[in-house]
Amino acid sequence: MEFSQYRPYQPGDDLRRLDWRLAARSDRYYLRESEVDTSLTVHLLLDASASMNHRDNNGFTKLDYARLLLAALAYLATQQGDAVGLTILHPTGLQHLPPRADTRQLSRLYHALETTEAAGRFPAVETLAPLTARRQRALTVCVSDLYEDGSEINSLLTRLRATSGEVLLLHLMAQNELQFSYQGAVTFKDLETGQMLQIDADQQRPAYQRQLEQWLQDTAQTARRRGFDYHLLDTSQPLDGTMREFLRRRSLTI
Repeated sequence: MEFSQYRPYQPGDDLRRLDWRLAARSDRYYLRESEVDTSLTVHLLLDASASMNHRDNNGFTKLDYARLLLAALAYLATQQGDAVGLTILHPTGLQHLPPRADTRQLSRLYHALETTEAAGRFPAVETLAPLTARRQRALTVCVSDLYEDGSEINSLLTRLRATSGEVLLLHLMAQNELQFSYQGAVTFKDLETGQMLQIDADQQRPAYQRQLEQWLQDTAQTARRRGFDYHLLDTSQPLDGTMREFLRRRSLTI
């Protein structure tokens, strides 16, 4: 809240807002009126682990979609005068751009997003420590496919929820994952471990879809129980429609 102006006291006004010092000097009662400072600090997080290299039927990888999504959110936040920062989560370290509201920040963010590459596994706890060491109120926006060995992504976001405030979690899934559109004999390779798996896609589809549905349900429930604003996004959907629907559901214009 920032001070805006004084106005004369009227019966029924909250006495806690009276400026007693001014009353002592003038023998008149005035209330301090305030206005809300609506500017935000928006902290964007990009999961750049190797699983984000998964490619959908439209030719886009999850990383491609995440880049465009975060660039669009950065643009919208900058247009509103918000300070925007970016952290790219690499297994070997964090690429961090501190939040700023100056005119050149958008080009810095675009360059960082354009040049990043996905590799390895999600960073270890000690690599992520600098993120949670800072206590700064912010809207944290994390874009990830939520593939993790344990609960390292959820643990990081839980700590950020405690130290920074609101966490918005955008969960990316490709259409060929959601619909399991593969046919016949298929060999899958884990992009992070290199492990290979050969299956008959038609035979395994019913079991896969049951397990996927349960995992998505559990993932959403866990995220919301931890206080995250969770949204599942399909990377086959046009970005403009996704953005409109997402912002409509949040009932705000970041």
